[in-house]
Amino acid sequence: MKHFSWKIWLSLSLLWLSGIFYLINYLIFHDVNHMVRLFLGQLGFLPISVLLVTMIINQLLNLHAKRSKLAKLNMVIGAFFSEVGLELLKILSSWDVQRPDLLSKIKTINRWSDQEFLAFKKSLPAYELALTVEPGGFESLRSFLVGKRDFLLRLLENPNLLEHDAFSDLLLAAFHFTEELVQRHALGHLSEADQEHLAGDLQRVYLLLIGQWLDYMQHLKDNYPYLFSLALRTNPFDPQATAEIS
Repeated sequence: MKHFSWKIWLSLSLLWLSGIFYLINYLIFHDVNHMVRLFLGQLGFLPISVLLVTMIINQLLNLHAKRSKLAKLNMVIGAFFSEVGLELLKILSSWDVQRPDLLSKIKTINRWSDQEFLAFKKSLPAYELALTVEPGGFESLRSFLVGKRDFLLRLLENPNLLEHDAFSDLLLAAFHFTEELVQRHALGHLSEADQEHLAGDLQRVYLLLIGQWLDYMQHLKDNYPYLFSLALRTNPFDPQATAEIS
């Protein structure tokens, strides 16, 4: 009610102020016809003013705000890859029997155009994932992901991430897979059906993770060449990658 009342008082105050100015105009010039013409002229411009403010200026402001928010989101996503994503990609890609084929495609990522980034991301759903989990792999993944759970929870608490559907899907998929692992007490003695179920969850995480890594790489390439250079030298799909420049 208080929020509503101040708007009413503001509206009444502005109307009262407008009336005062019209009264001063009449007392000085005593020209009602001029006041009416002036009022109608301003009234005629009102729709144009609304158009400029609500549809053009407001649109530009929203675009600027969206870009600013996207830049902040990419900082959060960068922290995710530094803390969790890159290491997870290294682990999962080492189990991907088609990693050589995938690596051959992304080795030229430094020369990709925006259209090539988009085309490759669109082709990901058709990518035939073939993860072969090493013995003890589920145990090591559980240990790794449980150790990062608090960090991932803090990411989920960021309200801005709710507007980033793809990254939110990745976080939820990672949390779901972590919970699946936590609920099993003997990961070394799983049934074949249970292994297939976990493999399906893991492939979902892997696919979403690749897509987000590509988005992040594109962002670095367009905005931060020095960070992009480091990201290229530490390519998680390349087992020979090193940050050192030879």
